[in-house]
Amino acid sequence: MKVYIGGYPNRWYHRLFNWYPEPTVYVKIDPYDTWSMDHTLAHICLPMLKQLRDTAHGSPFVEFEDRPEHLIGTTPTSFGDPTDEFHHDAWYWCLEEMMYAFESKIEDDFIIELENCQRIQNGFRLFGKYFQNLWD
Repeated sequence: MKVYIGGYPNRWYHRLFNWYPEPTVYVKIDPYDTWSMDHTLAHICLPMLKQLRDTAHGSPFVEFEDRPEHLIGTTPTSFGDPTDEFHHDAWYWCLEEMMYAFESKIEDDFIIELENCQRIQNGFRLFGKYFQNLWD
């Protein structure tokens, strides 16, 4: 697999003139890349999730049903705002669970225990559910 993505419009004059050039995208997929596509994608997704965690400038709302009990908030930050006192912590927890799932996918020798398997499945579920929130 070979991937090149570049030329993102991120200069002040792009925003000023509302001119956004098309980014340069080149992707070459070899037949063996899809033999274990889940494993191949894990090698791409994991470092991207780590960078997002380390450079995030905001946090989307993580629904209470997806949070662990200790991150379920009660106090809205302001009137009409859905965020609570654990808003950012919940997102970072969510990212950590996604990263755990992808790290487990990369490690071929991990022992599958029921609790571990459920955590991995939950990490992938969160990745799918919050896929459109993976931005910075």
